[in-house]
Amino acid sequence: MRDAARSGRQGARAWSSRRRPAAAAGESARRSGPPTASDEAGGASVELRLDPSPTAMVWTEPGRPHEAIAVPTVVLAPGDVLVELELSTVCGSDVHTTRGDRTAPTPLVLGHEQVGRVVALGEGAAAVDGSALVVGQRVVWSLTVSCGRCATCRRGLPQKCDSVLKYGHERLVTGWELSGGFATHVHVRAGTAVVPVDGDLDPALLAPVSCGTATARAALDSAERIVSLDGAVVLVLGAGLIGLTVAAMAADAGARVVVVDPDAGRRALAARFGAVVTADPSAAPGSDDSVEHALETAGGAPLVAIEASGSPRAVASALTLLGMGGVAVLVGSVFPAPPVPLDAESIVRRLITVRGVHNYAPRHLVEAARFVEDRHGAWPLRELVGDVVGLADLDAGIAAAAAGGSVRVGVRSGA
Repeated sequence: MRDAARSGRQGARAWSSRRRPAAAAGESARRSGPPTASDEAGGASVELRLDPSPTAMVWTEPGRPHEAIAVPTVVLAPGDVLVELELSTVCGSDVHTTRGDRTAPTPLVLGHEQVGRVVALGEGAAAVDGSALVVGQRVVWSLTVSCGRCATCRRGLPQKCDSVLKYGHERLVTGWELSGGFATHVHVRAGTAVVPVDGDLDPALLAPVSCGTATARAALDSAERIVSLDGAVVLVLGAGLIGLTVAAMAADAGARVVVVDPDAGRRALAARFGAVVTADPSAAPGSDDSVEHALETAGGAPLVAIEASGSPRAVASALTLLGMGGVAVLVGSVFPAPPVPLDAESIVRRLITVRGVHNYAPRHLVEAARFVEDRHGAWPLRELVGDVVGLADLDAGIAAAAAGGSVRVGVRSGA
């Protein structure tokens, strides 16, 4: 039913296309960043002229509203994909950028958590598993575009490619205007991990997969390389989307999860995401709401601590509270903050491992999508997205996200 309805909607949109010869030397420079897979793949490009034109919301500086621009022509290089969006979600990093908490190249199209359907394909466009993509297929895709050839990619860290590009983070350039999720369409470039997903699920379940859910999976994968989760006490600091998703995934793996967050509502939600006990970081030591009491209730010192808030105090707690041979995975420290004191002797004597996770590898995106598809009935994942606004009301949606009521605010591409 949903696919049939979508086909009717696509029929209402008209576009013409024509093949273009392979790019001449230097043409790739007119798109953002160093050459990527699509720039060197060879073959003909596809020029699309769409009616009505796709729209992108452009951000320029804190305090200034987004401006809508029309993008009447899209040129798909070999391996590229044009996706019409169903829903995007406002990530915390979008809030930090628009508030001016961190620098960003401007003008740019923000947004990097989204789900949509394929409406056009460049030559040879394929999913992450190598299968051919088809028009009408529902997909999510990685936050990053990587070359697949540099030393960093060959080490298995494509998210840190030497020439990495990031959706929702790049300066607006001619030829890649549809580079972020706050738009009607996204121009997905070759070198992006594209994952087909269930066509019938609520889009609010799938939109966060491309950032928050996949990052949660990467964080636990990093921890599991040091400590088995089964039977372990896992301390999660921060009950945002990443922290709550980590809690559910860790509970599925047999862990006893403790979630720490200053907000009582988020702590109550964490209990529904698998936490056996929650704690308030501001509670007096030893009180019923304290971290110490929560850990005692859960079974003792944690062997895994996932820091998902970015608070320097929480980072320090993650390092201090770990038991012998434990691992701290730092995820939330993605904006400027005061330095955290480090007791090196304690780290050494307790055999502590400290790992950083920023973004994720393609396998984490695949696993995150499967988690949502398989476990959305077990955990209240749909409740992670609260208010939903139209694209024209994007600034109001970002303001709502900054206010912190909903874990995520959704943005519909249509209105």
